[in-house]
Amino acid sequence: MQPELISQLVKLALDEDLNHQSAAQGDITAALIPEQQQANAYVITREDCVFCGKDLILEVFRQVDPSVEVTVLANDGDKLSANARIFTAKGSARAILTAERTALNFVQTLSGTATTTAHYVQALDGSNTQLLDTRKTIPGLRALQKYAVTCGGGKNHRIGLFDAFLIKENHIAACGGIDKAVKQAKSTHPDKPVEVEVENLDELEQALLAGSDIIMLDNFTVEDIQNAVRLTSGRAKLEVSGNMTLDILAQYAQAGVDYISSGALTKHVRSIDLSMRFE
Repeated sequence: MQPELISQLVKLALDEDLNHQSAAQGDITAALIPEQQQANAYVITREDCVFCGKDLILEVFRQVDPSVEVTVLANDGDKLSANARIFTAKGSARAILTAERTALNFVQTLSGTATTTAHYVQALDGSNTQLLDTRKTIPGLRALQKYAVTCGGGKNHRIGLFDAFLIKENHIAACGGIDKAVKQAKSTHPDKPVEVEVENLDELEQALLAGSDIIMLDNFTVEDIQNAVRLTSGRAKLEVSGNMTLDILAQYAQAGVDYISSGALTKHVRSIDLSMRFE
């Protein structure tokens, strides 16, 4: 993750909490504590998880009060058991309490994404199918969520609208057909991969004839996916998408596709339960 982006996002999050004021002025509850009071605190996870968010923890405390000594005890991608300590903080009690929720909000969300991804990747174990994320992310947090996906063992699909073509139903209709859309894409940006979403085997054949690099099989049955793999015969990469829940991943992977993409990794976010305690 880019340090500049982390700094910007942390500032936005702290401004949200502190109403664009300093920690001393914005946190009226922490101001009840004597200014010179020191504290030792630690944060634990209450459940098994894949940790993500080390640099965000450090940046939150740096912006609130750089004199607080923060030690992060895990690295991004580490598997943690319930009650494991994630980080410790030593210094101003006021500053620790002011930084607490912002730091935990980042970590609980990103660790939730990383943990969900790890469960999906485990379901694909033994296959050659790679798990991909989507653009169905929390606005403003896409880079962080996509980083969390990689911490859980998944792969990033395109980052945005700029780095790869994904030609869907409405694009096809507006362009006048699959062949025209693919040819136009390859003409305007020959260096960018071209992916086409298809809804049936007839459209699959059209996408193959047009020279698509990747073809997304949207809401295909397992039987149709098996037929698609046979028809494609290595002429393009195949991706399966559409309601890819954890319980059905394995059977779709066994059909022999190259990728399975799931919006649930970043859209259906279930945060990890974390807790800070003072010693």
